[in-house]
Amino acid sequence: MAMLEQVAAEGPSDDTETVSASEAARFHGRSPFRIALSRLRRDTVAMVCLSIVALLVLLAVFSGLITDLLKISATVDGKYSLDIATATEFDGLPAFGPPLHPFTWDHPLGIAPATATDNLATLLVGLRTSLIIATIATVASTVLGVVIGLVAGFSRGWVDRVISFVIDLFLSFPFLLGALALTPILVDRFGASAAELARAQFIALIAILVTFGWMSLARLVRGQVLSLREREFVQAAEVMGARTSRILFRELLPNLVAPIVIAISLGLPAYVTAEAGLSYLGIGITGRPSLGQMINQASKYYDQYPLYLFAPVTLIAVLVLALNLLGDAVRDAFDPKTRR
Repeated sequence: MAMLEQVAAEGPSDDTETVSASEAARFHGRSPFRIALSRLRRDTVAMVCLSIVALLVLLAVFSGLITDLLKISATVDGKYSLDIATATEFDGLPAFGPPLHPFTWDHPLGIAPATATDNLATLLVGLRTSLIIATIATVASTVLGVVIGLVAGFSRGWVDRVISFVIDLFLSFPFLLGALALTPILVDRFGASAAELARAQFIALIAILVTFGWMSLARLVRGQVLSLREREFVQAAEVMGARTSRILFRELLPNLVAPIVIAISLGLPAYVTAEAGLSYLGIGITGRPSLGQMINQASKYYDQYPLYLFAPVTLIAVLVLALNLLGDAVRDAFDPKTRR
């Protein structure tokens, strides 16, 4: 008992003070962004997902080089395209490889029925197309949402009310209905020839994704700016006579890095899924291979040729899952309340 009383009288041990000091020293003099990156590097799930995403991006970027090295083609009139008459059998099924013949290294994922294009080449080129569309749509919708959110949050009076009404109006409009209605109009307006049609479908799909994808970020940024505009550094800038553009983009925008990064990390997989879904419904792009277009063509052979359908579905599932888990990790890393 005397020993216990002596320990209690001595107070807390030096170990607790040492841990607190080392923890404080680890973050001393570091910006919140660097602290978030440090948390992200210690997250095993985030690093695994980042590796998967990086690998898929590299495959998409070098898809043309890979298809040339393997001598496979994703189009009917490509450099290494197969002759349809000799590469297909009855019902258009492949004359070699799955599903009716043994596996062949010349076409690891088989060839497409009726068109005799290589499935691996179509998968790689389709991945590149989907990532290009998703990346452009993500960047464009992020810029649009950030600018509109900044203006709405910093403005007062009728400007804020009008912008808020427009945001609510777009949020209330069904995305799928808008895509079904606007895509054929844009294609008919700009698609005079085959080349222009492919270009018009590409631009129209990105325009649809951006038109219905900026509102959530704009509302989030507006809410953040409403709380930041009353802070001392903003009021000091106003008193000093700083221009509104400087206050918005030099004072307020750096304090919105965390929600913007989170919105980008979570918006990219959503656009990948949206592109695949619209292409599957036939209102996406048709002039170049895409994952959604491949799923649309493979759905007719799901019972006879399951590999033809499972390959793009599995790739989309892996890509979207990795992006979503990476987005969750980024959100947790930038959240100051988390202890991960």
